[in-house]
Amino acid sequence: MGELYDVPLKRIDGSETSLNAYAGKVLLIVNVASKCGLTPQYEALEALYRARHADGLEILGFPANNFMGQEPGTDQEIASFCQTAFDVSFPLFSKISVAGPDKHPLYDALTTAWPDATGSELMREKFAGYGFPPTPRGEVLWNFEKFVIGRKGDVVARFSPDVAPDDVRLIDAINKALAA
Repeated sequence: MGELYDVPLKRIDGSETSLNAYAGKVLLIVNVASKCGLTPQYEALEALYRARHADGLEILGFPANNFMGQEPGTDQEIASFCQTAFDVSFPLFSKISVAGPDKHPLYDALTTAWPDATGSELMREKFAGYGFPPTPRGEVLWNFEKFVIGRKGDVVARFSPDVAPDDVRLIDAINKALAA
């Protein structure tokens, strides 16, 4: 199984775990935020989870406050927001850093394994137009970037934050991983 499974993690309720709890499943790992223009993606992520969970898909949300302070809350506040605003039932984890010098080991492994996100060129162009400095190659670009992990624990795809959960490219990658 992949080395990703061994990285220690903390659930949003504070309990300890790792991706070993999801061994043999296809994982969609997403860095999430409550106050982002992309926050409505929670709704589509939840719909995808409910539609494909029985097929072996797990969606794992990792709150992060790396981008313009768009996830300022505590774990308890984040969990409450996700439940109240979007009826999220997929697993959420304790807030982590997904970029920069304090990047969590999980995101270090994910970005090293798959440095380029599908769709990131367009989003980088948009950000440049807004005057945002580009993130270095390999770094997570923004909230709601998506990593697909195959059943053996290997990264099999990565998608830009603006690739929606119902985008055909993401759905195709998930279907391919589920069929493997």
